[in-house]
Amino acid sequence: MGMPVTLEVIDAAADEALFDDVYGYFAYVDEKFSTYKEQSEISRINRGELKLEEASEDMRLIFELAEQTRAETNGYFDIRHKGICDPSGIVKGWAILNAAEMLRQKGFENYYVDAGGDVQIHGKNEQGEKWRVGIRNPFNMNEIVKVLSLTDCGVATSGTYMRGQHIYNPKNEGQLITDILSLTVIGPNIYDADRFATAAFAMGWAGIDFIEYLPGFEGYMIDQGKQATFTTGFTRYVLNESPN
Repeated sequence: MGMPVTLEVIDAAADEALFDDVYGYFAYVDEKFSTYKEQSEISRINRGELKLEEASEDMRLIFELAEQTRAETNGYFDIRHKGICDPSGIVKGWAILNAAEMLRQKGFENYYVDAGGDVQIHGKNEQGEKWRVGIRNPFNMNEIVKVLSLTDCGVATSGTYMRGQHIYNPKNEGQLITDILSLTVIGPNIYDADRFATAAFAMGWAGIDFIEYLPGFEGYMIDQGKQATFTTGFTRYVLNESPN
């Protein structure tokens, strides 16, 4: 998907073939959904060479999931932008979750799958503890502002501090999102965490309130004034920090 993928499996039975299968799956996803590849299926759809109803089952599923998410977010998630469909905002979390499911189906219990900083976590790490995930300071990429202690969930961050203004507000496409720089979401799985993080970021300041009232999710937002705002249950996931 044009981004680094990292796997860690805490099990002696994990072998090179297992990792090859997972990395091979991500390569398949990239070839099908990348808008940067001329012959990808999504590029052919965007050029009008392939009708959606004639596309692959995975492509049709992604469009269905995108439409579902658009409805669930009151239109703040939309893969259609200036006449082009870019499903990356939903494909990444979906692919990470599918890759993690490959590991689960093979009987592994302790692992994480990370693609571009978005993570699906299961079980415990090599020390027998919950997995740790850091939230970067968007003003200083070398600084971690919070360390999360997690298991059996997904963590996704949306922001403009690394890739610039690539997220837009579908309700005002000409307006840049500058009031916030990053929004991290913890959810029951990476698919849901990622799609709702994207939608919440598109909402700007209102995004953290959207996450606050989303059952089973927590969020942490950093704004342009270097201030952090977080949901009421967020602190229970922060390492060495007690809930308020």
